Amino acid sequence: MLTQRQLFLQYNAQTSSSPLLLEFIKAEGIYLYPAQGPKMMDLIAGIGVSNVGHCHPQVVAAVQEQAAKFMHLMVYGEYVQSPQVQFAKALADVLPSQLHCTYFVNSGAEAVEGAMKLAKRYTGRTEIIACHQSYHGSTQGALSLMGNEEFKQAYRPLLPGVNFINFNHLPDLSLITTQTAAVFMETVQGEAGIRLADKTYYQALAARCKEVGCLLVLDEIQCGFGRTGKLFGFEHYDIVPDILLLAKGIGGGMPIGAFIASREIMQVFTHNPILGHISTFAGHPVSCAAGLATLQVIQEENLVEEVIAKGELFKTLLVHPAIKEVRGLGLMLAIEFESYEINKSIIDACLADGLISDWFLHCSHSMRLAPPLIITEAEIRWACEVILKNINKLLS
Repeated sequence: MLTQRQLFLQYNAQTSSSPLLLEFIKAEGIYLYPAQGPKMMDLIAGIGVSNVGHCHPQVVAAVQEQAAKFMHLMVYGEYVQSPQVQFAKALADVLPSQLHCTYFVNSGAEAVEGAMKLAKRYTGRTEIIACHQSYHGSTQGALSLMGNEEFKQAYRPLLPGVNFINFNHLPDLSLITTQTAAVFMETVQGEAGIRLADKTYYQALAARCKEVGCLLVLDEIQCGFGRTGKLFGFEHYDIVPDILLLAKGIGGGMPIGAFIASREIMQVFTHNPILGHISTFAGHPVSCAAGLATLQVIQEENLVEEVIAKGELFKTLLVHPAIKEVRGLGLMLAIEFESYEINKSIIDACLADGLISDWFLHCSHSMRLAPPLIITEAEIRWACEVILKNINKLLS
């Protein structure tokens, strides 16, 4: 009889020639439990998804309760479904007043796609500007915004009218003009290896967008819901986007995304043409129930309050001649090494010791640290000990 791994390789589409082939039977908190062997610490939270930890009891209860009531009923936007309404209201309560109208979708890439359509429809313009080294998803439109040609070249032609600027580079803001519908930017660049912009830059960016009449779209698919030490990353910079993109961590492990704007902007989808953006499973009731529970957990357990300190503890402990830099904000960090080969060897060695990490698409020589926000000081210390032990073992 074939094993689960053999069946996986035979029947599931592969995304690389060398998948990790780890098989887990349970997940709880910051730990994953393999079919065989001891538990493993998930130091990347499923790539920024499990902010409140895996299978948080409050999220699980919300999923079970809603699944027993009803699941899919109708395409998005036609029926009044309580989980959608309650989650949208809860998001409006914690966001600036101009971000009060939410369109739920199924993923981060779909949030990007919807926001691109919305920006073009609202402004009547066609140019989209994104950043070099950006990542916004893998669907055709989102891929068009990716700032790394290596991942795009096999799929051209992509969308026309997309141009790129350098992140955190003030002179490039002059490239934003009255022809620009929107600027799409990650508040913290994720796959570029956790790159931060200056507050001065962000305020100049917001001013430039306002000056030329284009929309500022901030992608917080990775950095939202507490990961940076604020509930939303843009709060660090005293700006407010015209459209906010969320996904990953907002669902507590369930698939959901959202793009959020003012009602004035969002209303353009209602006419010329009617049903300007439609989706069958968007705002799935079970996912919305999980999202609401996730937000409540973050608030009730005050998870955001300790995120900055936890990130600083990682930076304090991860000191070694082989570590060129530990950069990031809150619990969204990158450990930079000399090369991909060194980084990958350390990641693999840590994996053998029960510590799961990863590298970045556009910065393969850096190790990703993005644990669930519930990680404790003791767990941070253990994780750093494992990383440093393997650096010494491999590079001594």
